[in-house]
Amino acid sequence: MGSSRRAFLAVPPLLLALAIAVGVASASTFTSGPLVQVSGASPFAGCTADAVGTQSGTVFVGSEVEPWFDVNPTNTANLVGIWQQDRWSNGGSRGLVAGVSTNGGSSWTSVPIPGVTLCAGGPYQRATDPWVSFGPNGRVHQLALAFNDANFDHGLFASFSSNGGLTWSAPRLVIRDLAPTVFNDKQSITADPGNLNVYAVWDRLVFPSERASIDAAIHTAAFRGPVWFNRSTNAGDTWEQPRSIYDPGQNDQTIGNQIVVLPNGALVDIFTEFDNENAKKLRGGTVRIIRSADKGSTWSAPILIDRELPLGVFDPETGEDVRTGAIIPDIAVAPSGALYAVWEDARFSGFVHEDVAFSQSLDGGLRWSTPIRVNMTPPIAAPGNRQAFTPSVDVSSDGTVAVTYYDFRNNTPDPTTLPTDYFVIHCHASCASPASWTNEVRLTDVSFDMRRAPNAGGFFTGDYEGLASSGTTFLPFWSASHGTDPASTFFRRVGP
Repeated sequence: MGSSRRAFLAVPPLLLALAIAVGVASASTFTSGPLVQVSGASPFAGCTADAVGTQSGTVFVGSEVEPWFDVNPTNTANLVGIWQQDRWSNGGSRGLVAGVSTNGGSSWTSVPIPGVTLCAGGPYQRATDPWVSFGPNGRVHQLALAFNDANFDHGLFASFSSNGGLTWSAPRLVIRDLAPTVFNDKQSITADPGNLNVYAVWDRLVFPSERASIDAAIHTAAFRGPVWFNRSTNAGDTWEQPRSIYDPGQNDQTIGNQIVVLPNGALVDIFTEFDNENAKKLRGGTVRIIRSADKGSTWSAPILIDRELPLGVFDPETGEDVRTGAIIPDIAVAPSGALYAVWEDARFSGFVHEDVAFSQSLDGGLRWSTPIRVNMTPPIAAPGNRQAFTPSVDVSSDGTVAVTYYDFRNNTPDPTTLPTDYFVIHCHASCASPASWTNEVRLTDVSFDMRRAPNAGGFFTGDYEGLASSGTTFLPFWSASHGTDPASTFFRRVGP
């Protein structure tokens, strides 16, 4: 929600995993379709229900950040993205808005998610961490974290649309808390492609225990951050009781949980774990998974992918922070069952600047390849302009793997601007080898100014960006400043 995630960063030594190579599809050159602006004027611009003047922080009206995206499997012309609308500087937004297309992305309609925030007819002042996922029956699901600036009341609320995102159900409660010593954060939602199950997963920060007083929470450094999970078995109509599925222990936490479903029906949850002790020689951040063979009823012990070694991203001229997905990994599953993971990492530059790390597993997540750098940011003179960040990964129907990311290669020495661009690169075969990643395509027609994005613990377009595929075509969905808006959402088709 806020910028406090970086407080747990450390730079431990490198741990290597098993290198694996795989052949998938024949090589081809990618080209891109027209750039489409998805979002327009804020639907909350005239809202007075949330009493903006009485809340703390600064609201960036007209900003659309942190988008996620999916494609209707029953009608691939139906696309739905979701984003934070009117971001606050100190956490959350005035509400979540879905962008809906019924013609493959040529045009879009903005639909506020109802019943969550005050500006959309709900009880809460703010919402954050938007996520969207289509089920096999064409029902699309979203999961919102809603909270108040004025008190500790917060919760996760799921809703669904049975008409492709044009109208939405009333929110269903996934979890709610009133205690000042607990906070549920960074949720995601995944509809199972093989049945009517829907899975929600998140980290739950507890300071120092759920039964402690607020005074104890203020005066202790003790905390826990386990993975929590909930499930619907009837396409989101009702939800079970939430529960913990993995606890890293006292003074350790998880974040960035995301579930994917393997072709055999097994679930894989990826996350970052922060360990503040060195008992296992893994102090700091690591990327891990846990697996479930029974639709989430039981889960395995964690499996290590590798160290996560981010440096953070900054304006090269001023040193000001750019808030990115530095501790949020992304994961994708191929039709073959291969798994692919990406995250930000500084190891490849000797901890001079951020790059995009990639690792793969060919056995359902049991073993992972040695991380490699996949972004093609050129070795320009200024190291600050080589920073590449906030990667997303997806796999097309023929097994081609694509990764998107931002970088500063077109930055200038002007300290009042920060020209930024968005790119996609792909791999057809032997993706564990850096030489297999080719044909980088620029997705932004012109550079946008990152310094105009909302300042939320740094200039902010999102801790993650959307990327999906339809057949052999990839569908990036991202945020960038535009015109008079601090940030807008954009869409582009790219593929062979």
